[in-house]
Amino acid sequence: MQIQITAYTERYVKEAVDIWNQVVEDGVAFPQTELLTEETGDLFFKEQSYTGMAVDAETGHIAGLYILHPNNIGRCGHICNASYAVRRDMRGHKIGEALVRHCLQKAKELGFKILQFNAVVASNTPALKLYKKLGFVRLGTIPGGFLMKDGHYEDIVVHYIVL
Repeated sequence: MQIQITAYTERYVKEAVDIWNQVVEDGVAFPQTELLTEETGDLFFKEQSYTGMAVDAETGHIAGLYILHPNNIGRCGHICNASYAVRRDMRGHKIGEALVRHCLQKAKELGFKILQFNAVVASNTPALKLYKKLGFVRLGTIPGGFLMKDGHYEDIVVHYIVL
């Protein structure tokens, strides 16, 4: 499989919404609880500083995506935030790593100085391993910071990396 990461356009909306909604439905990673429609998804992906699509060059289908945007405003506007989603049947093939690496470069290009993750769920072992591998600094844990789909609260881990 050959993955190419490209900017979001409307032609990707259906697949992008499907992948995003898979993560929301899983209820173990994103803070969102509302599913996107093609209309709300198109607007959502376009309003980000950048939305990257991991496209399988052989099939033309999307394997994953990321959104990149400021984490705050004004004097803290140089800090960005990102979220990543990989299609359920494509997980475990280093697509997430390709997305994070591309995101780090794109964030630099856009003039951000720091990438911060506010809420990595403590049970998301693959993400925690990847962020450690890529040099993210683990700031600390917020006990019970994430409401899991099954109703229990899970710790979240805050991370950052200087770009």
